[in-house]
Parts: sequence; structure tokens; C-alpha cells
Amino acid sequence: MQSSCPGTRSMIRVAILTAGEPPREIRVERGTFSPWIALGLGPSARCTSYDVRAQSTQPRLPGPRDADAFVMTGSSASVTERAPWMFRAEELLRRIVAARVPLLGICFGHQMIAQALGGLVERNPRGREIGTVRLQRLADDPLFAGLPRVFDVNATHVDAVTRLPPGAEVLATTALDRAASFRVGARVIGVQFHPEFDADVMRRYLVARGHLVRQEGGDPDALRAKVHGGTRGRDLLRNFARMAAPHAQTTSKIHRLDTRCRCGPV
Repeated sequence: MQSSCPGTRSMIRVAILTAGEPPREIRVERGTFSPWIALGLGPSARCTSYDVRAQSTQPRLPGPRDADAFVMTGSSASVTERAPWMFRAEELLRRIVAARVPLLGICFGHQMIAQALGGLVERNPRGREIGTVRLQRLADDPLFAGLPRVFDVNATHVDAVTRLPPGAEVLATTALDRAASFRVGARVIGVQFHPEFDADVMRRYLVARGHLVRQEGGDPDALRAKVHGGTRGRDLLRNFARMAAPHAQTTSKIHRLDTRCRCGPV
């Protein structure tokens, strides 16, 4: 599936690696992760979506040089399941990292990057985190450009990164997650929350997951009442697109040079 973001200036090619979809009742009314992410990245991004869950022995997945940046989505699956498609997806992530191409992981994607690079993902010992939550930045980073030290984001997850991969730096925390965002090197970032969610999607998740929240002793109605439209998640997505732009320009120059070199014998 391809979804192109409008706009023509400083375009970057973004491959969205789809690891899951929202619950059906949300999907029917509001759509899926990929278009929400594309909208958040803004008009500079030309987005193509790839389903990394394909069961074929030869799934059509991009190579690390097939895009200027990659985003891996959330999923209702757990990284701890270690399904065959997850091993293939982790190998692709390692290839992207080795190629030094910008990579953003969202929720499940954040966890899979950590697992692929030597970290550990487990059921969050602090419990389910769902709703509009307060994010505390611990470090300055281009991902948070123009954002305050403390701001709200939307989240829904049960698992968490309990051990960071080697060389990772925690960028932000929440009350229930000590690694709500991390960075590995200059181009790899994970965020445990959902920057692509708006308030309506977040409220719908609290309805869809309400029975589980109640079983765990929570109050989904109270959590739903705290959801608001002032979260800053899409600012992070736009910042990621800006961070990827220099890499896209470099790749474009190399491609043009390579094309000239292949025109014939010198």
C-alpha cells in the first residue's frame, strides 16, 4: 500500500513498516496507523507502507537503501511472542541501523528496535499505560525541538523496554515507563507512546480496551475524561521528518553521481 503526502519541496522517501493495526472498531471508523503517521510527518514525506507480518517465505520488504527514513508502527502483538515474522523484521531493522538510515520506532516498533539491538522487552512491571500521559524529557534532542521539558502524549501498551540495548540513551520517561523514549547513535530513536494518535483515537482505544482496564482495577471512564487535544505527538513526527531531510539530500546526491557514472565507459 502506498500513501503519498502532498507537497513537492525537499521530499523524503519514508518507508512505514506496518507491524499491526488498531482494533477493528477503530479501524472501521478512523483507519490505520500508516495514514496517521504519514499525516504527522507532514508534506515533506512521500510515504510507502510495507506489511512486515507477511507470512510468505519471500515477503516484499524494502532494503535499507530503498528509503531515506523508516518508521515502524505499533501492534497489538507482543515482541515477547517471538513469531517468525518478528525475526525477519528484526533482521531488517539491524540492516537499517547498519546502513545508518534514520529509523523511528513507535510503541511495538520502539520495543522491537530495542530487542533487535540487544535490549530486553518484558511485561511492564508498573502495569498497563493507557490514555493521555505526562512525558518528562531528560535530554535535549532534535526529536524534541520546540517542545517544552514536560508535555502530554497519548499511549497504550502493556510491554516495556526493561533493559536498553548497548549504547542507548534514555531521552524521556513517564510515571509508568522509565524508557519512554531512547536513542541509539545519531539516527535511531524509539518512542513508547503513539505520536500519531489524536484525542478521538485515544478515546476510542479506551473504549476498546476498557474491559481490560477494569479487570486490572483501573477506571477507563476517568482516563477517557483526561484525554485532550493538546498533546504534542505530531510535533515529534514532523521533527523526525526534518531530521531525516539531510540524509535524504545526501542520498539524492550520491544517486545522481552514481547515475552519471553508469552512463557509459569513461
